[in-house]
Amino acid sequence: MSNLNFLLFGVYPFIVAAVFIVGCWIRYDREPYSWKADSSQMLDNKGFSLASNLFHIGVIFVLAGHFVGLLTPESIYHHFISTPHKQLLAMISGGFFGILCLIGVIMLILRRQNNARVKANTRTSDMVVLYALLIQVCLGLLTIVVSAQHLDGSVMVLLANWAQSIVTLQGVQAAEMIAPVSIVYKLHVFVGLTLIMIFPFTRLVHVISAPIKYLVRNYQIVRQR
Repeated sequence: MSNLNFLLFGVYPFIVAAVFIVGCWIRYDREPYSWKADSSQMLDNKGFSLASNLFHIGVIFVLAGHFVGLLTPESIYHHFISTPHKQLLAMISGGFFGILCLIGVIMLILRRQNNARVKANTRTSDMVVLYALLIQVCLGLLTIVVSAQHLDGSVMVLLANWAQSIVTLQGVQAAEMIAPVSIVYKLHVFVGLTLIMIFPFTRLVHVISAPIKYLVRNYQIVRQR
């Protein structure tokens, strides 16, 4: 195992976690009014709903799949599904929702580049996030192609062991687990970690703010002109 592999996949995840936690805490404490989605829909709704829905539906299911797939131990899911079948399920579902996400993020990028009103109100961080998401989705879809070359589920087990080792604070073991996998998977993991690290400094913070209070708030009266 190389030192670079250990730094990127055994140490970097913990740096990312620290920046994420401290960054979110400081931003919410010092700049609570910046904690929002900052939607550009009111500037121009044309094409926005379709692009946003495709992206959000895709990314929600992809993230849920990653969370369950990576953090569920073999001893639990083997009661319901074998490792090769789990990999096949991940490839099919991930491919479908990944494509939805890809179409959505491309539409959002084109909208911000080609719509004058939206472009004028777009910050550098908005484009950084969109392009990082585009790269991440493309890498994720590329891992499906690589996964098709080994359907025994062995690589999926290594990646799951890496994630579970990170969660249990075992950096050295985590780095050892991910060392043998393809560079495509490693790039996908690295870009994903980087997205988490820049999370507190972008509009992505709205992801962890569920508007639960909307369910119990009073009705709003809206009058026509």
